[in-house]
Amino acid sequence: MTAPVLSCIRPANPPTGEHVYLYCDGACDTQAGHGGWACILKYGNKEMELKGHSSETTNNRMELTALLEGLRVLKRPCVVMVVTDSQYLRNAFTQKWVLNWQRNGWKTASKEPVKNQDLWEELIALAKVHDLKFVWVKGHSGHEYNERVDKLAVEERLKLRVK
Repeated sequence: MTAPVLSCIRPANPPTGEHVYLYCDGACDTQAGHGGWACILKYGNKEMELKGHSSETTNNRMELTALLEGLRVLKRPCVVMVVTDSQYLRNAFTQKWVLNWQRNGWKTASKEPVKNQDLWEELIALAKVHDLKFVWVKGHSGHEYNERVDKLAVEERLKLRVK
């Protein structure tokens, strides 16, 4: 696990509340477009699992959804340690991609529209409330919580196979 890196978006009022670990992951069958997402919130000795699925989606959209759904359930501003195996998600916040996209009218450096703008905008709003710190873990490397959220996300994705 790498050292935590601060988000480029800081809350106006630093939270004084709980410290929460938010483990998140997404999974997608790119051929069929079936996706699943999952997150585990851990605070004190309590845990909460959230999960869901979507059709006609992408892996990146499921990664973003996992973080978004986890942040949505927090009732007051928290310090949130986001643990993810998604370089895309982590780098967007730690290397200022989201700020550059906003400044450039939601265009990438190559002038293409930013995918998942709707999710990014909501994540930015929540990053202004919570103090986000990002930790990257290598996927499928035995990290207990990363393995759990991966398994949950895959289970959700597979639910769409039978529909």
